[in-house]
Amino acid sequence: MNEALPQSAVVPASDYVIIGGTGDLALRKIFPALLLRYAAGQVTDDFRLFVVCRQVISPEEFKAKLEPHCQPTLSGLDDGAGLLNRLMGLVEFACIDMSKPMSMTGLAESLMAKADAERPVIFYLSIAPSLFSAACQRIHEAGLVLPQSRLVVEKPLGHDRASSQEINDELLSVFREDQIYRIDHYLGKETVQNLMALRFANVIFEALWNNRYIDNIQITVAETVGAGNRASYYDNYGAIRDMLQNHLLQLLCLVAMEPPARFNADQVRNEKKRVLEALRPVRPENVVLGQYQEYAHEVGVPTTTETYVALKVLIDNWRWAGVPFYIRTGKKLKTRASEIVITFKNRPHDIFAKDGITDEINEIPNRLIIRVQPHEGLRLLLTSKEPGPGGMRLFPSELNLSFGETFNERLPEAYERLLMDIARGNQTLFMRLDEVLAAWEFIDPLVDLATKRIPLMYREGSMGPADDLLTSTGRAWFDPKEDA
Repeated sequence: MNEALPQSAVVPASDYVIIGGTGDLALRKIFPALLLRYAAGQVTDDFRLFVVCRQVISPEEFKAKLEPHCQPTLSGLDDGAGLLNRLMGLVEFACIDMSKPMSMTGLAESLMAKADAERPVIFYLSIAPSLFSAACQRIHEAGLVLPQSRLVVEKPLGHDRASSQEINDELLSVFREDQIYRIDHYLGKETVQNLMALRFANVIFEALWNNRYIDNIQITVAETVGAGNRASYYDNYGAIRDMLQNHLLQLLCLVAMEPPARFNADQVRNEKKRVLEALRPVRPENVVLGQYQEYAHEVGVPTTTETYVALKVLIDNWRWAGVPFYIRTGKKLKTRASEIVITFKNRPHDIFAKDGITDEINEIPNRLIIRVQPHEGLRLLLTSKEPGPGGMRLFPSELNLSFGETFNERLPEAYERLLMDIARGNQTLFMRLDEVLAAWEFIDPLVDLATKRIPLMYREGSMGPADDLLTSTGRAWFDPKEDA
């Protein structure tokens, strides 16, 4: 299958060791993504996939657990059931208790049987952060920290800067920084990657990407679901740490970063870190915290955990001085959408004004809307002439690039791209430690503020309680379209 792939898409045969391989993340995200890449020919029959778990599980039991999560994938593939069976042929199982020293020696023998300097050995810690240190020690004592070894970790990496530093120190006591891949799945989304292409491959946008032409930028990550079965986790973290610290700040960095000299991991991450370091501390009056009305009932106890947060953020640098970034995220909102809205300044003079009075339509500014999910795409809102006689009648129109309609093939899920980048050794879409710590520097005061403030109640199906954050400046939130 690999002959049909462009050279840039070829992935070296690798060993994926998924520690916590029967857990929720592995079953819902990792293995379905590997199955899709197997169908595409990037994961080949030379790969080996190791499922590491605490209890013995048979291949039949594992397949029965995995199959429901792969069903949407299987139904869209030719011979989907056969593909899953062939993928299962690449899977090996290891029952390991991470708390017991030298418990990984058997796995080490299997891995070393095919070890060579060209074959990546990837350890994916699909487990709680409290087990990271023990897992790293088991890997180290088994002699598996090889030059080609890589370590993959998921958020949350701590609950503040100090705890994040502590966890990362444990990882760095065994692995080098350039071997560690910290995943934020938002960075694997096609539209997020396209944001860099939009800016840095098209001079018409980059020339306008500054405070001379842009009035404000809004970033919205809205969810229609509540805490659900994540309530016990979520109540300890809240919207600030669960979403703002990683997903939203990463989107902000990609919008605001300077052009890197080269498109490579270190240059891109250097520019994102500079944005984080330029963020002005947020004043309390520019923070809105909310909680949907049913949340305390779902959790089972009275709680002041925020399920919604909105901020006005300023960036203290030459490009963005004076441009407010309005950021919001919340649960149980009206629409499920992740969207970036660039609102441009209005023209300095309206030649179409009648008797010096500008028509309401003429006051609508141009906007560039970057839809991250769902229905990924780009929309450019313009003002056009309405067809027909009768003078110059203007109306709002839009140019719409829907990725789903433009590209006939299915858009890959984020984990598909990220898992293949790990095998390639490409860290561009992964967070470096100094970037993680810089994000916590900004977030820690907001977490502290949240512990002292009772959130505003908002009803399910609204867009949250932060309208006043913008109306006080004469602006308004640009709400995502449900059918966009």
